[in-house]
Amino acid sequence: MNIDWAALGQVFGVSLVVTVAMVGVFTLGIVGTSAKPSRDAATGAAGTAGGSGVLARSGAYACFALCAAAVAYGIYLIVA
Repeated sequence: MNIDWAALGQVFGVSLVVTVAMVGVFTLGIVGTSAKPSRDAATGAAGTAGGSGVLARSGAYACFALCAAAVAYGIYLIVA
């Protein structure tokens, strides 16, 4: 039995990089959805952060969509 060690190392390297990237993207999505609106310390009222909350949530949804696309592509590769 001959093992192509170069191909095995290449598969290991690519899968390691993709796994770390997907975990990072999912983490960014979690952080984006957990962003709370800032509160004014003096009045206790909820402050308006402008569009930053909406931007964070939109970015989080984009991160989750990227993760879902990667999972769907992986399932496609297995099934096809």
